[in-house]
Amino acid sequence: MSGLETVRPRPRRPPRRGPGPLAVAVGILLVVLAFVVGLALGQALEEGPTPGGTQTVVRTLQPVPLPPATQTVTVTSP
Repeated sequence: MSGLETVRPRPRRPPRRGPGPLAVAVGILLVVLAFVVGLALGQALEEGPTPGGTQTVVRTLQPVPLPPATQTVTVTSP
């Protein structure tokens, strides 16, 4: 042994593949869904009522009759 060691080369890894067709389809579906939700939200905000409007409510109250007094109290001071 002369002190030199033989180095074995590492086995080569196969190249990584990209995302599969199912992952791509799910990604596209999520993007389309986010777009549709954004459109619906924008339309709802655009068609909503304008804030800050005033509303006046007028009610007429009828007086309620009082029942007759059943007892009379007289207070005298010394």
